[in-house]
Amino acid sequence: MRCPYCKANNDRVIDSRLSGEADAIRRRRECLECKGRFTTYEKTGETALRVVKKDGTRVPFDREKILRGMLIACQKRPIATERLEKVAGDIESQLHEMFDKEVASKYIGHLVMEALRDLDQVAYVRFASVYREFKDVNQFLDELKPLLGRGAADEERGREGQDAASS
Repeated sequence: MRCPYCKANNDRVIDSRLSGEADAIRRRRECLECKGRFTTYEKTGETALRVVKKDGTRVPFDREKILRGMLIACQKRPIATERLEKVAGDIESQLHEMFDKEVASKYIGHLVMEALRDLDQVAYVRFASVYREFKDVNQFLDELKPLLGRGAADEERGREGQDAASS
């Protein structure tokens, strides 16, 4: 490792520890020539994942595109950006674990939809309306039916719990 101050290639490691979510190692170093101290980060190199789009073109995977899509779906919703960043990171990790070289954009969209369904139903419907390219209102309603059914079931369970508590 070259010293950023004097450019010498002679240093020693003072301290090593895991960084962030344990996906990198942070090393504190001291240059043996100029005594300057600096920090380096080591991260395992991952093969570049490529996304196969609907039209068959292949583009490099970009986590920011996932985050951008979720931010648009979650506009004016009470969801912290940090939460969306974590979800995007989780999806990226899942993709790297499951695929070596290529992944279909359709599968990425499916993962984002599943994450948004659990996070916020309005954001889920917004994302689904773009991702699934609804042609008419009936397709949109078909997507809402499971959500409405689940909401009614949750409401019914809440009423049963209240009835039992008041008995």
